[in-house]
Amino acid sequence: MTVKVQQTQNPQDVVFQVRELTKTYKLGEVEVHALRGANLELFPGELVVLLGPSGSGKSTLLNILGGLDTATSGFVSYRGKDLTHAGEQELTEYRRFHVGFVFQFYNLIPSLTAKENVAVVTEIARNPMIPEDALAMVGLTERLDHFPAQLSGGEQQRVAIARAISKNPAVLLCDEPTGALDSKTGIVVLEALERINRELGTATAIITHNADIAGMADRVIYLSNGRISEVRTQTARKSPGELQW
Repeated sequence: MTVKVQQTQNPQDVVFQVRELTKTYKLGEVEVHALRGANLELFPGELVVLLGPSGSGKSTLLNILGGLDTATSGFVSYRGKDLTHAGEQELTEYRRFHVGFVFQFYNLIPSLTAKENVAVVTEIARNPMIPEDALAMVGLTERLDHFPAQLSGGEQQRVAIARAISKNPAVLLCDEPTGALDSKTGIVVLEALERINRELGTATAIITHNADIAGMADRVIYLSNGRISEVRTQTARKSPGELQW
């Protein structure tokens, strides 16, 4: 597959622009530098994988991009809109209408069926998908009325993905989406993410410590000690079925 990235100077054609981003936490008398001047751009329709060891700043960066956290200094924009100085109400609306999140743990509501878990999001979205359609995208048409306890771990993660995409977000941010799964089940989950990126054109960022997953990306962004140490563009993407770990 040919890389889809078209780099441009028009800020409206860039999903995220990050410049000299820093994040410092205070733990008692100790300062922890989670990010130390990160710079990157994310473009429409591309799939990027962020690689790095624990503590490299991957999750902090993703949380700032998603409006779940704020930077200590630097600049981040979404489609030309400054997120750095956005207020809490602006960030809430940004998260609600523009970003889908997928985490390592599924966070499904146990008392609701798969369809009802997705509907929780579609009921507050501006232009949502029908829950059945979102679940069909991840191959769960036959499991609509099953509760989380009746689903495997991979199926629960696919419900979480369906819930994330049901609001029709421009961006899908995934933090270790296969971290709690075996490789066979993880590949099924990655196939769902790849299909969403390919068919819906959703800009997708996947955090992982698993270097093998990088093969499915348009670009691989390496983080080390709070900095982006390397960005590698790939001329072809592997399908998730070709990955092995």
